Parts: sequence; C-alpha cells; structure tokens
Amino acid sequence: MEHTAHLDKSAESKAILSILQTDYGPADWRTGYDPISELVFTILTQNTSDRNAEKAFNNLTAQFTMHQLLEIDVSLIQPLIAAAGLSNIKAPRIKNALKTIVERRGELDLWFLQSISPQEAKDWLRSIDGIGPKTAAVVLCLSLGIPALPVDTHVHRVTKRLGLIAPTISADKAHDQLEALVDPKDMLEFHMQIIRHGRTICSSRSPKCQECPIIRHCMYGTTALTQS
Repeated sequence: MEHTAHLDKSAESKAILSILQTDYGPADWRTGYDPISELVFTILTQNTSDRNAEKAFNNLTAQFTMHQLLEIDVSLIQPLIAAAGLSNIKAPRIKNALKTIVERRGELDLWFLQSISPQEAKDWLRSIDGIGPKTAAVVLCLSLGIPALPVDTHVHRVTKRLGLIAPTISADKAHDQLEALVDPKDMLEFHMQIIRHGRTICSSRSPKCQECPIIRHCMYGTTALTQS
C-alpha cells in the first residue's frame, strides 16, 4: 500500500511539473558559481532574498577572495555582507564552513564530491555546522551537477498544499521526501517551477486558487474553492 502511494505521488509530481512547464515555459536559472563560491553565496541567501544575497556576495568578493576569507577576521566580513542580514551569524558561519573544508580536505575545494555518491555528498556537506539540506542541495545541483532538490519556503508551502509531502513536515525534512518522488534529472526544473508558481499564484497569504493551472492536483485549493 505504501509503495502504491509512493508511485501515485511520483506520477502526481511528474504531472504537476508538466503542467507548470506548459503554463510558465522552461525555467530560467542563473549559472552556478564554482562550488566554494556557491556555498558562500547560498549561506548569504539564508533568511533573505537572492537579490540581497547577491549584493552582499558582490561586496564581499570585490574585497576578498575565498582563500583570503580564511585568513581575515570575522569583523571584516560582517559589514561587507550587511545587505544579506544576520551578518553576525552568517559571517562566522562562512568562516567556519571554509575552515572546516580545509581541515578535512587539506585544501579549499569541493569538486571531490562528484567522485562519491549523491547521498554521501549530501551527508558530507550537511555535516558542516550551519549547512542545512537546502544549502547543500543548491551547491550540489547548481555547481556540481549532482541530483538534489532544494526546498525553500515556496517549495515547502506549495508541495504541502499539493499533498506531495506531509502537512506537518518541516522544510529541512522535506528534501528527502521530495527527492524520492521526483526524477533526478527533473529536480532542478521542479524546484524552479514550484518557486515560480509559489511567487505568482500560490502565495502564502492570498493564493489565487481560481487562477491555478494545477488546481485539480491541489488538496488545499480544491477545499478553498469549495468553501468560497
């Protein structure tokens, strides 16, 4: 029974992706940075927008290389990344992540993750303090071409409403559930299409259920329209 339910949700996720691709067109995603830079950038995106993170990242990299960040004091990093917010948390987190990589590998490099299994790569990154499933997934899929499905607030909200993941599951734990449902080759596309849908139709406070192209797949939306 559980296996059948899994197959049904896998088919559902594939159908949803197909509809969103038809409705919105192909996803447009920025080119990833090298893995170390992507790691730093994605830490900066935590709890803020990509636009703010990009401004902070540009400020930071205009002053220092990734290797120089290993040597300088955290107090020099903080003002440069202020645009991303929580600089008192993110500055030491960046420094610690880079330091941990060098301590474990002997060099500031993450390309070796391509030589191990996707699960081992995820576990390795997640074992670094301050690197959660989303940050690890972004680095893996965007910079290293390793199948991973990042779950941000939009993906978490929309997939819960669709019933693809349990309504009580946290964003951190949703990654593994969704990755089990989505074809590895479609993970980045699925991530981007769901984000696009969450921003345009399936917003947090006032979702436009009457305009939703995937309403027939949505538990939340069909209930909302029935009650309206």
